[in-house]
Amino acid sequence: MHREIGDYIIRDWQMEDAPALADHANNKNIWLNLRDVFPYPYGIHDAESFIVHVIAAKPATVFAIATQSEAIGSIGLVPGEDVHRYTAELGYWLAEPFWGKGITTQAVNCLTAYAIQDLKLHRVFAEPFTTNQASARVLEKAGFTCEGILRSSAFKDNKIRDQFIYSYIGKSIRA
Repeated sequence: MHREIGDYIIRDWQMEDAPALADHANNKNIWLNLRDVFPYPYGIHDAESFIVHVIAAKPATVFAIATQSEAIGSIGLVPGEDVHRYTAELGYWLAEPFWGKGITTQAVNCLTAYAIQDLKLHRVFAEPFTTNQASARVLEKAGFTCEGILRSSAFKDNKIRDQFIYSYIGKSIRA
């Protein structure tokens, strides 16, 4: 995929992105809002392993958020299986110097359209921690609906956390 979102791009990951990825991802403020599968500290080996994994995935579901010169974040989908086969979970992060510029909202809009139109999904959802109000605002601006709060649903940074559940519903699926 290669789609422009204002001055930024959603594109496939490349091995050349590893140094920028390691640099931007090695940030505790980012780690605090993500699943534990995202390591902290985040080093070059983590970046290289991640890129090798996402490049191999077919269809592509994880992409770089980038400037013209470097990757500055990531956005992706985890497709559901079995009875959830028309559903995917959305996840994303952006390098801290780029926060508050509307980039993530544009990226969420772009990837949601890809999920519904290209991957033929019906529902995209996200589960940000309730402490991450910025992510909740991003999802709301992108047309997602808050379905509720998953109480005591996660353990992060040695604390039990609540999570929002947001969803975007696309066109009807016909069997």
